[in-house]
Amino acid sequence: MNDAPAVPIDDGGRAVASPCCALKRTPAAASAAADAAADAAARTGSPRTADTVGLLALSGGTFLMGTDDPDGVPEDMEGPARPVRVDSFEIAATPVTNREFARFVESTGYRTDAERFGWSFVFHLLLAPSARQHVLDAAVPQAAWWLAVQGADWAAPDGPGSTVQGREQHPVVHVSYRDAQAYCEWSGTRLATEAEWEYAARGGLPQARFAWGDELTPDGQHRCNIWQGTFPTVNSADDGFVGTSPVTAFPPNGFGLYDVAGNAWEITAEPWRDPWGRTLPGERVIRGGSYLCHDSYCNRYRVAARSRTTEDSSSGNTGFRVAR
Repeated sequence: MNDAPAVPIDDGGRAVASPCCALKRTPAAASAAADAAADAAARTGSPRTADTVGLLALSGGTFLMGTDDPDGVPEDMEGPARPVRVDSFEIAATPVTNREFARFVESTGYRTDAERFGWSFVFHLLLAPSARQHVLDAAVPQAAWWLAVQGADWAAPDGPGSTVQGREQHPVVHVSYRDAQAYCEWSGTRLATEAEWEYAARGGLPQARFAWGDELTPDGQHRCNIWQGTFPTVNSADDGFVGTSPVTAFPPNGFGLYDVAGNAWEITAEPWRDPWGRTLPGERVIRGGSYLCHDSYCNRYRVAARSRTTEDSSSGNTGFRVAR
């Protein structure tokens, strides 16, 4: 084992788990220098024209956001269901892929937060054999399946020795909110607000539990990449995948959006607020759930589900989608 990374520590000296399967770096890890590096890198190279992104135009309007579903998570403040209006906007049909992020990196020389910090979180069953010696000595209480791995980043998602070859159309992961912002600045896009994201993810189905309706597997068909089996030790992969999957592996919703449930969490522009509406500095809302979601532990693949992450955090199950 190597020296422990800067993960959140409680009074007993243990790393602190974040809500659900979205982990956090310690707030002290963020620095003005890292922000400056991100800003400088994003302004380097040739900007990508926004019309090459493949955005879907949505008319907007008033919809019922949130849920009163008894399967909701009260501490995540999913409810109550309430009318919310969004203006017309555009949003990508898929999350940003490894291929798209690689073009950004090649154009700008950008280094992600995971690369600057030197480590990121990898799910234990996905750790590359060559990366075992790079596991850092940092435990995450109540989430021991997460390993802090030196050298894990978007291009080596399972740790040193792994690559994204063959995963070009999978969602880019091990990216932070700050990385997503840098990509958006380069591509002439932005992150969606939380209301925009949910409006788009619902696909025109008012108050449906999932993006495709109320049944998880209609007619026995899997509609998203989530965990099957016994979490976190046995994934039967009945949906065809253990880790991430191609962003168009499952049918789109009614608006033409793919991958709004499972696969990888999606970072939004929305600050996380406490029950009194106060913004928590440095925290952002994430939506959609991931390949690690399972009803016994985390049912946040529901369309109203939400969680949070810090702006510099990264893991092997978090990515983003762009809007405009």
